[in-house]
Amino acid sequence: MQRRQFHALAVRASLVLATAGIATFAGPAGAQAWPTRPVTIIVRRARRHHRHPDPHRCAEAVGAAGPAVVVDNRAGSGGIIGTQALVHAPADGYTWLVGNTGSHAINYTAYKTLSYKPQDFVPVTDMISFPNVLVVNAQSPVKTVSDLVAELRKQPGKLSYASAGIGQTTHLTSLMFTQRTGTSAIHVPYRGSTPATTSLIAGETTFMFDNLTQALPQIRAGKLRALAVTSAQRQANVPDVPTMAEAGVNDFVVQGWLGVFAAAKAPPEVIAKMQESLAKVLQDPDVARRFRDMGGIPGGEPQARFAELVSAELKRWGDTIRLANLTLD
Repeated sequence: MQRRQFHALAVRASLVLATAGIATFAGPAGAQAWPTRPVTIIVRRARRHHRHPDPHRCAEAVGAAGPAVVVDNRAGSGGIIGTQALVHAPADGYTWLVGNTGSHAINYTAYKTLSYKPQDFVPVTDMISFPNVLVVNAQSPVKTVSDLVAELRKQPGKLSYASAGIGQTTHLTSLMFTQRTGTSAIHVPYRGSTPATTSLIAGETTFMFDNLTQALPQIRAGKLRALAVTSAQRQANVPDVPTMAEAGVNDFVVQGWLGVFAAAKAPPEVIAKMQESLAKVLQDPDVARRFRDMGGIPGGEPQARFAELVSAELKRWGDTIRLANLTLD
């Protein structure tokens, strides 16, 4: 998913959680009161988009439900500016960050110099995740993943793949694919997922790993052919499309995700309360439905399990980036 989509989704997900979960933040009777003042949720959205809500206006409306929730947009530098904001904020449990694959997995290896490190944060829980899908032009003779691999081997370094930009998951997933299959292809980066998809429809590029929710309309319209999804299981939206494992490429579960992070020195008891509150909200049927409507899978994993995911993602993307000798500095 391109950065703008990530940012917009982070805003929407944060507001859903704030609206549904504000009443649960105080915790059980007799527990230490928290929060007693406004809670800030930092997101990193590059710019407003007419299809998504204005986060500041929505946050004002949410504030009437209880202790104010302030959605703080910190745009720029691939999520670095917003992530720095949490590092520099007081570690008192009143400032939280919505991080993602880029800010808390890719950036650590892609940037030679980075102003923050994994030890600066505590992963609290995941909010939402979503798979990618490998697509080709619907008129392409390539019908399966095996067909694509065969074509890439037949024409090494001549076929191309589109991406939403250098260092995006659409780029790195394709890199991982060529690394795992022992093939090579030309990377053609675009300024966003839409022009990248347009290039594929126009026959200018050969294949692309795109976010499923972004590619789904074109798949349904018969303009793109889905070869495989990068999730562990098949997806309800495209039940006939195999997973990468079913298509013959093992160890290729790739997902985008959004999750909540706290400052490393934030009070552990407050972090535990936040995780418990968010998990309850994410398990609410209405909230889960709204997250699925966004095209994702609701989160709410225990803190330790989410920390394991973040650690595994850091290694997965780090290995891919180092092998490709890629840098975003």
